[in-house]
Amino acid sequence: MRSSPLEDRHRRLGAKLVPFGGWDMPLSYPTGTLAEHRACRTDAVVFDVSHLGTLRVTGPEAYDRLQQAFTNDLARIGPGRTQYTHLLDEDGSVLDDIIVWWVDDESFEVMPNASNTDRVRLALAGAGSDGGLRAEDVTADRAVLAVQGPEARGRLATISPEAAAVARNCVEAVGWDGIALTVAGTGYTGEDGVEIAVPADHAGSLWDAVTAAGITPAGLGARDTLRLEAGLPLHGHELGPGITPLQAGLGWVVRWDKPSFAGKAALAVERERGVARRLRGLRIEGRRPPRSGQAVLRDGDVVGEVTSGNFSPVLEAGIALALVSPDVTIGDELAVDLRGTPVPATVVKLPFVG
Repeated sequence: MRSSPLEDRHRRLGAKLVPFGGWDMPLSYPTGTLAEHRACRTDAVVFDVSHLGTLRVTGPEAYDRLQQAFTNDLARIGPGRTQYTHLLDEDGSVLDDIIVWWVDDESFEVMPNASNTDRVRLALAGAGSDGGLRAEDVTADRAVLAVQGPEARGRLATISPEAAAVARNCVEAVGWDGIALTVAGTGYTGEDGVEIAVPADHAGSLWDAVTAAGITPAGLGARDTLRLEAGLPLHGHELGPGITPLQAGLGWVVRWDKPSFAGKAALAVERERGVARRLRGLRIEGRRPPRSGQAVLRDGDVVGEVTSGNFSPVLEAGIALALVSPDVTIGDELAVDLRGTPVPATVVKLPFVG
């Protein structure tokens, strides 16, 4: 089990640490997940997301390798920008969803999910011709802090105006107290904010400065309820074996005019014939939280399955993402089998909040 460079800070704050993707990470602090969630929606929080992988991809072939491996098209952006993309299996299902930080002409920071760093590194090593590329796993060398919420930039500006000014979907190298930071205008909450990569040896100092500025520590429990309210997919739930970008409603991440990428042929077949299921949002009647794996019913018949579900602190109701029959549309009245009790649910437009 790996540990974050900030583990001592989490323990001092009384965090509940749990295994996640091979790491011991904070689930919540003594204030609790609901309070942390609401702080992100109304003010500013900081998450330790050091469990995410970082592959530093450099060299004259870096751009071409990323283009050949991933579904999205870097030609649509440029240095100093970020891009969400997918790595597909040959059957078109999503091996991982990834954020690419294009730092400069021949340098990229590729951010896989916690357990997929080696898989993505091997995929890059196997794409294209040999030579002219370096894909180095630098996960252990840095920590990543996600500062999120409507007041995130204002509070961060009291520490580093340069970091606070990094625009949405942009990435910049900035200095803070003599330390080199890489800051991206990205996040996973549905709120504005930035993610900051800091050398591991200096992570504690930055964390202390951020929390001293009145930014509330938040754990992975709140990060999950926030991303669910925002309708954002989680690998292993809305994405993974047997689930394609088209089924997940993420066809915009696939650039068909690229000459090739892993899984393109199988995905093209699915696009031609139509998907067998698609991801929808469900608002549940009452406060009971639905859970992954529960059946979705229409007139008593199973038409799908919940992929993620929880209680929404903002809506004060149960919400779920579910893979359902492709003829299920927004406004349909369904039900979710909550441990043997069918509870009414309405198909709603995503995001639930935002």
